[in-house]
Amino acid sequence: LLSPLLLSEDISNLPTDLFVDGPIYHLATTHITLAPFYSSWFGYAPSGAIAFTGSNLPLALDTQNLQALVRYLTTFLERAYLRYRTEQQEIVFDVINDITLSLTSTLSLEDIFDKVSNPIRRIVNAESVSIGLYNPSKDELIFVRELLGRSFLNLPTIRLRPGQGIAGWVFENKKPTLVNNVYDDSRFSSEADEQSGFVTHSILCVPLLVEGNAIGILEAVNKHIGRFDDADLDLLQAIANPLAIALENANLHSEVLSEKRRVEMIFNNMSEGMLTTDGNGIITSINDALLSLLQIDSAEVSYKPAQEIIQARRHNLSDFIELVLAAKDDETPNIACEIYAEYPSEAVPVLISGACIHDKKGMLLETIFVFSDLREIREVERMRDDFFHNIVHELRTPLATILMYARLLKKQGISAEKSTRFISTIEHESDRLQTMVRQMLALAKLEAREIQRSQIDINLNHLFAEIIAPLSDAATNKGLNFSSQIEPKLPLLAGNREILYSVFKNLIDNAVKFTQHGTIQVNVWHTDKELHVIISDQGIGIPQEALPNLFRRFYRAQTAVEQGIAGTGLGLYMVKEGVEKHGGQIEISSVVGKGTTFNICLPLST
Repeated sequence: LLSPLLLSEDISNLPTDLFVDGPIYHLATTHITLAPFYSSWFGYAPSGAIAFTGSNLPLALDTQNLQALVRYLTTFLERAYLRYRTEQQEIVFDVINDITLSLTSTLSLEDIFDKVSNPIRRIVNAESVSIGLYNPSKDELIFVRELLGRSFLNLPTIRLRPGQGIAGWVFENKKPTLVNNVYDDSRFSSEADEQSGFVTHSILCVPLLVEGNAIGILEAVNKHIGRFDDADLDLLQAIANPLAIALENANLHSEVLSEKRRVEMIFNNMSEGMLTTDGNGIITSINDALLSLLQIDSAEVSYKPAQEIIQARRHNLSDFIELVLAAKDDETPNIACEIYAEYPSEAVPVLISGACIHDKKGMLLETIFVFSDLREIREVERMRDDFFHNIVHELRTPLATILMYARLLKKQGISAEKSTRFISTIEHESDRLQTMVRQMLALAKLEAREIQRSQIDINLNHLFAEIIAPLSDAATNKGLNFSSQIEPKLPLLAGNREILYSVFKNLIDNAVKFTQHGTIQVNVWHTDKELHVIISDQGIGIPQEALPNLFRRFYRAQTAVEQGIAGTGLGLYMVKEGVEKHGGQIEISSVVGKGTTFNICLPLST
């Protein structure tokens, strides 16, 4: 329509669709006269026109004068347009500057989304702004739900694979794109529109790049007035650069916080004591285990020299710290010593290990010291020594008896009565040896987890009958009352028969062994899902202070030791191991001089 020449024509001869969307159609009656403007801003292509409606031009204007008028007006229009563009650029620069400053002031992803969405939407005049962030573990772009609008609130999170849809293409190719009619673009995916009812017409999408790596995309959807242009694209790219850096910083900050929380949790929940010091030896952190070991409060040690807090007996801690500071990165010096707790009279044996942490330039950041409490280790060593002493004694006594009576049987002139008695004694002591050997084998099987390889359905009534018969006789022969109430039709239980036999035999045998007079009671019944076994006696009982250690390997209560009752300290350890390996629980209650009760609960076969 806007040719280099003036156009003056009867409007009825022109296509109606050229004017139906504009004001000229409504004003013109019969004639329209148009003169185009040519501006250097548009490459000397027509940038607009001046229009006169009606059949005649004003008297002062003819075709020649009208062209002169247009040239005159073009100069002023160019100046006005230049001023308009300058003002627009100033506004854009101010907005970009405000967005950049606001992004540098936060490390929260939620704050970043809130700070960028509305300004971008206003400045590009778009209906919607969205951000898709790349999740490497799932290899997909995940769109931030809060930015998508109400249409998407009740829908699943929008996810795109790299290369899928226009956003996926931008992410994969790391190139911006401008699409003013998405339905003419083969890359467009309408899945989100179909789910939400939102209608996408146009998209402006740019990649979010950090050091050349794409971390997501930023897109504006549906221009309110007109079409997206290159100026909009440049604007979005200008915002995308600081936005990408802000998002990356926020992600890194979140990862650092998560790692910090993880390290703090490990630090505070370690069984070993730990403390860290700065380059000057000042304590920067100390965990609960070390505070408990030293019997002090954290307020007493924070930001104090480590050498003031950690007092070692017969060792100079300063020398050890110097050794740690001089150690190479792959070395971890350690020292076994005794440190004082709250009172100088109480020294705690510990193993101290130390290591330094340096920055990239080799500067010392902090030093970490780990304190391993050796009291428990030494207690285990003591119990192990006692065990070997006891086992040697337990083996030596029956072996010496067997050897003595065997030699007596070799002599001539021994009566038949004595021979029978000697043989019975040899048989009894052999049974004792066999019991100890079986106990050691059972322990080896437990620790080798053989139970997991040999589970069968166990007939519990047969098992208890086999255990109780000889032990009830032994109790009766000792002058004790023995009572058992076994439910007649117990269900099958999946497990290792040999280990369960050992568990219940150990407990009932101990009841007989540690009861001098009174009653031993065994009750067995089941519920829908569990087997319950209660074994109680009226024996010597167990001190309360011994109960926490009762199931530890090699441990023997002092009451048993004082009364000279033989044992290895393995029986109850094996009982607890056997019960727990069958998924069960064992509880104990005891009163010294009145007796002990064991309560066992095992899950039944399903």
